[in-house]
Amino acid sequence: MDEPRILLTNDDGIDSVGFRALYKGLSDLGEVTAVAPADDQSSVGRAISQAVDVHDHDLGYEVEGTPVDCVIAGLGTLCPDADLVVSGCNKGANIGAYVLGRSGTVSAAVEAAFFEVPAISVSLYIDGGDDWEQLATEIEDFRHATAATRYLVDRAGEAGVFEAADYLNVNVPYIETDTGLVEPSEMVVTHPSTRYEMGAERNGEQVDLQDGIWELMRSGSITDPEGTDRRAVAEGQISVSPLTAPHSTERHSALDRLADEFRLEKM
Repeated sequence: MDEPRILLTNDDGIDSVGFRALYKGLSDLGEVTAVAPADDQSSVGRAISQAVDVHDHDLGYEVEGTPVDCVIAGLGTLCPDADLVVSGCNKGANIGAYVLGRSGTVSAAVEAAFFEVPAISVSLYIDGGDDWEQLATEIEDFRHATAATRYLVDRAGEAGVFEAADYLNVNVPYIETDTGLVEPSEMVVTHPSTRYEMGAERNGEQVDLQDGIWELMRSGSITDPEGTDRRAVAEGQISVSPLTAPHSTERHSALDRLADEFRLEKM
């Protein structure tokens, strides 16, 4: 894609380090306009507001709303000529089918698809155990995620990737050792893992909701099949999942029969 007009958004907020990293990294590929939340909007999914306040920002526009608000405001009026939406870089992975609908980062890409604008959501999987939030605090820490995003922004459109996919969900591993940051081994095409480990435990008058996946990730007990996004990042690979906007449908004879029987019963 030659000199694309890029709408850049995220869910961690416009001043987050991952966002700044992508803005800096993409600015020489095209015209980048930030339309991003004023504050952290993590895990809001496709939540939407009726109206949002918008403020000028040195990178573009700061929106007092959700990532979906940002995409609608951006493509609807603030930068309607955007060729591509990039969402990220999120600090923390967005992997697994059950996470996609919760993620503000991914939801921004999904919303772009309804505008028929291709999109890329980008997240950093941080292999840091319980201390992961204290890692990846500098723009340079996002260099591998930025490089992967640049590569896809520069080549995916021209290669015809978006003729089949509405958006790409990219997860890049951040693996820090005593000798420095480990470079990802390769980029692989994946599909979202369907493994689900949510559970709940009664704790007096409240119920604690627990996601067992992250415990497994920390322990290295990844048994997800080859070809899944979670398996790829756990093995130090950049995961790229080509996805379509929800919700796909597939007709099948059993439901057709039920519908026919319902009509007959009403007669």
